[in-house]
Amino acid sequence: MVEHLTPGRKAFFAFNYIFLTLVALACVLPLLHVLALSFSSSSAASAGYVKLWPVEFTLSSYKYVAEQKAFLKSIGVTLERVAIGVSVNMLLTILIAYPLSKETGVFRPRTWYAWIFVITILFNGGLIPTYMIVKYTAIMDTIWALVLPAAVPVFNVILMLNFFRNLPKELEEASFMDGAGHWTTLWRIYVPLSLPSLATVTLFATVGHWNAWFDGLIFMNTPDHYPLQSYLQTIIINQDFSAMAQADLDSLTKISDRTVKAAQIFLGSLPILLVYPFLQRFFISGIVLGSVKE
Repeated sequence: MVEHLTPGRKAFFAFNYIFLTLVALACVLPLLHVLALSFSSSSAASAGYVKLWPVEFTLSSYKYVAEQKAFLKSIGVTLERVAIGVSVNMLLTILIAYPLSKETGVFRPRTWYAWIFVITILFNGGLIPTYMIVKYTAIMDTIWALVLPAAVPVFNVILMLNFFRNLPKELEEASFMDGAGHWTTLWRIYVPLSLPSLATVTLFATVGHWNAWFDGLIFMNTPDHYPLQSYLQTIIINQDFSAMAQADLDSLTKISDRTVKAAQIFLGSLPILLVYPFLQRFFISGIVLGSVKE
């Protein structure tokens, strides 16, 4: 069946296409400029000749970045943070979402717990109380200071909770009739059936930990413990080169700091750019599933 489009609807579609194209260009063009800048020579970058294509192609900036110990160390801290943080996030999200998905007849204090979690979305404890808690629990300047304060992402819990609610209750009843308990039902029935939603929540947690920079600045006392985004923030935005060794500063005088910053930014974004296309199909279905109520 061919849909007849009225002039008004055609104009609406044309506006949407133009608007979304402009939004896409606004997202892609800065990244292309940074990529071109990272592959250009220092003279071309300093003169402002680089737009969307490398000028006087060179890999010197990437060679310099690869030899920079502080940058490589910050990547190691970030990878450790993502590995531990995402594992903790996913474990707690599943364990919290499962009981909250039950009816009040099965889990009587469900409503109270749900409201407690919702309140944490509306009202934040604030920076100073959070800093004091981290300080007096003796996890300051450790990887746990980056992981534990955000261990329970409430938005992800709500996504998983809605997904669990929409699973057929007959599966749970059949599992109980076969002698399984809640623990077995959760890990052998609910979790295997929730892969799209789990992939979406995993992507949220991974991107959140990878892009986080502010907590690294306030919870880490030494630059050697900075995660990647905190390190880039001190070098690029604050222009604070104290995190760099003297040998790195000497090398930096021989090349352009603009191309080096561009190479660091692109390398910092590259893992997420590589991971996202593989999770994108789960991302769309995971967001939509659980949102429809009968």
